[in-house]
Amino acid sequence: MSKTLLQTTIAGSLPKPAWLAQPNQLWAPWLPQGESLNEAKRDATRLAIRDQERAGIDILSDGEQSRRHFVTGYLEHLKGIDFEHLVTMHIRQRYDAKVPQVVGPVARPRPVHSEDVRLLRAETEHPIKYTLPGPMTIVDTLHDSHYRNRARLAMVLARILNKEARELERLGVDVIQFDEPAFNVYMDEVKSWGIEALERAADGLKCKTAVHICYGYGIKANIDWKKTLGSQWRQYEQIFPVIARSAIDQVSLECHNSKVPIELIGLLDGKDVMVGAIDVATEKIETPQEVARTIRAALKFVAPHKLFPCTNCGMVPLPRAVALGKLHALADGAKLVRAELAKTAARRKPNPKHKEK
Repeated sequence: MSKTLLQTTIAGSLPKPAWLAQPNQLWAPWLPQGESLNEAKRDATRLAIRDQERAGIDILSDGEQSRRHFVTGYLEHLKGIDFEHLVTMHIRQRYDAKVPQVVGPVARPRPVHSEDVRLLRAETEHPIKYTLPGPMTIVDTLHDSHYRNRARLAMVLARILNKEARELERLGVDVIQFDEPAFNVYMDEVKSWGIEALERAADGLKCKTAVHICYGYGIKANIDWKKTLGSQWRQYEQIFPVIARSAIDQVSLECHNSKVPIELIGLLDGKDVMVGAIDVATEKIETPQEVARTIRAALKFVAPHKLFPCTNCGMVPLPRAVALGKLHALADGAKLVRAELAKTAARRKPNPKHKEK
């Protein structure tokens, strides 16, 4: 049986139910406590899976329902990181945030996401993807009072992430994605040590490996920053050639409603491309036709079997009804283009009745 073309997936997070955390905000505190919180996280994960299945998404995630934030949700399980004495730091060169600090050797005392993946794998027969923060983005979300060297800290984190990723692969994950929005900010550091740290994090994995590089959640600080980037956003132009030479299999990028020149994805020759066909910075729900237009544009530079329609970024700040509508639009838009490709292939297929006898 041939593989489905244009398999859809999401970049990461989905909004959390109101009974789990305050809606429409990042880093929202948990509402339940104790064992009730653990049960609520599991129920929210099941709901996220069902929502994706009903919408028609092909490669599923847990919607990051068990994590308050895509970076600190992992760091809070590590040793050597102090969450009690937060430090205000400038993040991604665009906004201030209170972040934990590294106060000693960073270590992982036990697996972090194994139980989350066991639940995800048990709840669906679809292929599954699991997201982890990338080494460079973690470094940029920490105040380092111990190593005092970004590259050195990144390599320590990469080894920790690699152990986690290998365990998740053994539990049945089909795609492990490392989230690296910092790649769009520190382009020189990507070349000097960022890509090396990413490859160390993915070393030895047999499943598909991916990196997600976007322009951030749809929050005011990110929207304001984008306004300073000019009429064309060409950050990808500096880092895609480096990624194209790497061992990473897939690249997730922002496209729909952005000012990224679509032809830049041609720099990722040989890689699978998860093209962002859903804008997470607006509550306007795309039509399937709008999604299809983005996919068709990407197909000028990427072969159909290597293109995976996706969201631009995580959708946790959005209302749940909006996110659900966007999931349906993503799946329906891919279905439209899939049908077009099938018709084109049928027309090109030789008709046995027309063969000479």
